Amino acid sequence: MTTSDSAPDGGAAPSTSGRPVPTPGPRPGAKPGPRPGPRVAAPAPTTPVPPAPPSSDPHRFGRVDDDGTVWLVTGSGERIIGSWQAGEPEAAFEHFGRRFDDLATEIALMEHRLESGTGDARKIKAAAATLAETLPDAHVLGDVDSLAARLTAIAEHADAAAVAERARRDEHRAEQIARKEALAAEAEDLAANSTQWKAAGDRLRTILDEWKGITGLDRKTDDALWKRYSAARETFNRRRGSHFSELDKERAGAKAAKEALCVRAEALSGSTDWGATSAAFRDLLTEWKSVGRASKDVDDALWRRFKAAQDTFFSARNSVTAERDAEFAANADAKEALLLEAERIDTADADAARAALRQITDKWDEIGKVPRDRTDLERRLRAVEKKVRDAADAGRTDPEAQARAEQFRVRAEQFEKQAAKAEAAGKTKDAESARASAAQWRQWAETAAEAVTKKR
Repeated sequence: MTTSDSAPDGGAAPSTSGRPVPTPGPRPGAKPGPRPGPRVAAPAPTTPVPPAPPSSDPHRFGRVDDDGTVWLVTGSGERIIGSWQAGEPEAAFEHFGRRFDDLATEIALMEHRLESGTGDARKIKAAAATLAETLPDAHVLGDVDSLAARLTAIAEHADAAAVAERARRDEHRAEQIARKEALAAEAEDLAANSTQWKAAGDRLRTILDEWKGITGLDRKTDDALWKRYSAARETFNRRRGSHFSELDKERAGAKAAKEALCVRAEALSGSTDWGATSAAFRDLLTEWKSVGRASKDVDDALWRRFKAAQDTFFSARNSVTAERDAEFAANADAKEALLLEAERIDTADADAARAALRQITDKWDEIGKVPRDRTDLERRLRAVEKKVRDAADAGRTDPEAQARAEQFRVRAEQFEKQAAKAEAAGKTKDAESARASAAQWRQWAETAAEAVTKKR
């Protein structure tokens, strides 16, 4: 054989005898088999590519004539697969044997994809059928019959694999539909019921992120579920917007109302009508609590303004009260000193006793008010008055005049009690009026008592 006659790629070359030599066609299966389409199921762990099957001994399934003709031996007989003019016959066996190994490897890959479920069974079946059609003309040396049997097995098993794959795909699709339905239902619940605006808004955004990671649904179902989620999100956004719009209105109303309360409080802050103004401030505070809140910064500023007016008034009142309390305490000390003097009056001489008591009561009235809790002072003075009166009434023969004087005294005490209650309630005017009435009745009682004494 000459070098010029070589055809290492299996191309045709004229034989030395001049007879035509069949030209091997392109390598069967040279076109890559169908790539696995995107699986609907969740991605499976990467499966290593199976090792290539052991090479078939080309010497068992073919021969090379002296003229370079290459024969393939199959169960159905022999056929020429090419002519080798490029070297020793052994090189031909190696060349066409490698071509066989390529076919075997391609078939092994199909088997592996079908077995592992990493490929589309329908496409694998179609590729196997295409490859099977090329086997009768394949320019290879090897066990072609075993390749045909393997391709037949692939075709037979592909249908079952396709059914299983479809079942897996349907199961996965059902799971993904269920996930999106659950997310859509959760979004609808949040949209209809939740008033935790920030938490619900954050959750709706998280649902959207989860939603984007769920695939494998058919377009129609996916669109329908998306419309549910989208509608729920829009409903929530409208409710939240309406809530905050209404809240803004309420806050604006609260701001206006509290500003008006501040104006009223500031107008009262300089009042010296302590009782009535204290009550007015209590009413203003009750109104303040019922108004509701403005925005935090505005509400805080208004409260500081309101409280400043309130503090101005109560600081002034407390200052006056402190001075008054000090004055009343001093008055109590003075009255207590008078009581000590009154309690030492000798009632043996009724006229002298009455005169001494009268001087003491005149000083008593000039002293003025004492702390409200010093009611003991009045009780002690009343006891001295009674002692002097009883001494003066000894031997009195006009019981009706005496009874009348006693009624006047009781009525005076009633007005004194009313004055004390009004003073405790902060009703200054009522207290002053009651004290005036008590003084009048006290004067009448003394006049009546003197009349009884003169009749003796």
